[in-house]
Amino acid sequence: MSSSATRFDRGHTDDLITFLAASPSPYHAVATAAERLEKAGFRQVEETAAWDGTTGGTYVIRGGAIIAWYVPEGAAAHTPYRIVGAHTDSPNLRVKPRPDSGAHGWRQVAVEVYGGPLLNSWLDRDLGIAGRLTLRDGGHRLVNVDRPLLRVPQLAIHLDRGANDGLKLDRQRHMQPIWGLGDDVREGDLIRFLADEAGLDADEVTGWDLMVHSVEPPAYLGRDRELLAAPRLDNLLSVHAGTAALAAVATAGEPPAYIPVMAAFDHEENGSESDTGAQGPLLGTVLERSVYARGGTYEDRARAFAGTVCLSSDVGHAVHPNYAERHDPTHHPRPNGGPILKVNVNQRYATDGSGRAVFAAACDEAGVPWQSFVSNNDMPCGTTIGPITAARHGIRTVDIGVACLSMHSARELCGADDPYLLANALVAFLR
Repeated sequence: MSSSATRFDRGHTDDLITFLAASPSPYHAVATAAERLEKAGFRQVEETAAWDGTTGGTYVIRGGAIIAWYVPEGAAAHTPYRIVGAHTDSPNLRVKPRPDSGAHGWRQVAVEVYGGPLLNSWLDRDLGIAGRLTLRDGGHRLVNVDRPLLRVPQLAIHLDRGANDGLKLDRQRHMQPIWGLGDDVREGDLIRFLADEAGLDADEVTGWDLMVHSVEPPAYLGRDRELLAAPRLDNLLSVHAGTAALAAVATAGEPPAYIPVMAAFDHEENGSESDTGAQGPLLGTVLERSVYARGGTYEDRARAFAGTVCLSSDVGHAVHPNYAERHDPTHHPRPNGGPILKVNVNQRYATDGSGRAVFAAACDEAGVPWQSFVSNNDMPCGTTIGPITAARHGIRTVDIGVACLSMHSARELCGADDPYLLANALVAFLR
């Protein structure tokens, strides 16, 4: 990847497609990112181990979160960080503790709605199931049934004549997928099936974190294939770009002026309040331990944090051609127009004028066009890990991303150029 390129590189988006397909859950996304970092020379360290001040690339995994950083030769204890922040989770349907259910001859899986999905986008879609199984010895095993296994069937139009005038879905009654036939609900059936898929004895499995996903693969779309339709663009697009950018900076042969970091958290879609979410202490702990491992003091830690900048990278809204009135009349981000700078004066995004200057400088250096996004005043916007990171750690944070349509759908849409343009801007920022 070259930071001087200004046009679409099909190879990068092809690689994003591969990344998305391999990452149906946060745990898979973390494993996929770690594998790529290992190939770039990074090594994993355990949180329970003593850390040293070794230079080079290092990463930590905790559940569905990963933080990776690269310490160049000659870095001082007070050297500031440059952070790309993202999240690994997406709105979906997640398996309940007692998953086996059914009625009227149908066998079903009991699920709970996670985050804020567009519920109708999960109807009549072939679904697989993925996540992690927790074993009796405390270990984990990833599982991914990436084939048609479940389906949430919509009620036929003959039985709901008003469906096209306003579909109303009850989260508890209408979103439970079917996965077979039978009058008897057999306790433990789903976990026995998944244990077998993972090559385990069901008795070894004592816990699980499982979710459903669309098995339709990511694909280029449009007459000229200038669009990308895919699941989990929110926000694996940014995780992929951040991972690629960090690997590129670490292997460039020219030491960066800062310590580049990629932080991908879990649970952003439901508030980030977990030990693997941005509200938790994980990022601060990792950065502090890195300072102290290099012989630093609290004063060095304070100096490093004061000079640190974080780009919180998450998807944003492209102007919708069928609902243009829902957008700000003077800010219309377009697909393939480059990454977007996200602004909200009520601090739903953390961007301010100085942050804008940092982002603009990175885009200029990379030769990447960029756009501004602000919400219509009558449509309060969502939020990101940006304000959380700024407030929790006292780090200057800038909210950016890629413009897309169908955000929080089971299948989202963005420009096929934009992932590459974002990644090149991140290379310039980290370097």
